[in-house]
Amino acid sequence: MSTGASTTIDPAEVARFEGIASTWWDPKGPMKVLHRFNPVRLAYIRDEACRRFGRDPRSARSLEGIAILDVGCGGGVLSEPLARLGARVTGLDPAPTNISVARLHAERAGVIVDYRNETVEAVVARGETFDMVLAMEVVEHVADRQAFVNACTQAVKPGGCLAMATINRTLRSFASAIVGAEYILGWLPKGTHEWDRFVTPEELTSAIETAGFAVNDLKGVAYNPLRDSWSLSGDTAVNYMLLASKAGAAAPEARR
Repeated sequence: MSTGASTTIDPAEVARFEGIASTWWDPKGPMKVLHRFNPVRLAYIRDEACRRFGRDPRSARSLEGIAILDVGCGGGVLSEPLARLGARVTGLDPAPTNISVARLHAERAGVIVDYRNETVEAVVARGETFDMVLAMEVVEHVADRQAFVNACTQAVKPGGCLAMATINRTLRSFASAIVGAEYILGWLPKGTHEWDRFVTPEELTSAIETAGFAVNDLKGVAYNPLRDSWSLSGDTAVNYMLLASKAGAAAPEARR
């Protein structure tokens, strides 16, 4: 794994996900909640990208040619559907088994994704930039939040944007994301999350602003137990997603 001059990787967190890497694509396995949650974050990313780059979200190839960096891509559960929408996707993950699983699944599915076992810092060190950088459910696992956010913003092209998703640090998130999801419902392996590493919207916004970006949109993601489904919400007390771009930057021209 190439790490460049520095890294925000937490080895213990990498080892934790490395241990369950083979289950990424099992919709009934340890990642089943991710599979249920994935359509919501995919639609959010697609719609925001289409709005920013002047595309039609109803088109089957709505993200044609847009360069997307998926930081902490895991087994490729989000990278692959973005590539199917036409995006040129690069997926990064520090866990070698995650990348192996992602590459194998993409090859079998006939989907082209550039998967790399490296860090966002290494990408930035080479001067690579992308129209859209994603860090979905990653920031709560890194060793240095500000350094990680800095690196993600540096990987965004002028006129591009950054999308992030994480879990708020509230009593409700402790009850639902840890006690409920890990210990009662068994949606996630025990120990997947640590409550004190969760990030409030205010903390993440502050880190983004320190990096010279501004938050353009903030949405909560809520679970409906009666429908067993996830949807966008105004409630950010547990899960939330946001979109950010360079402060003061003008909207880009449509890219085809």
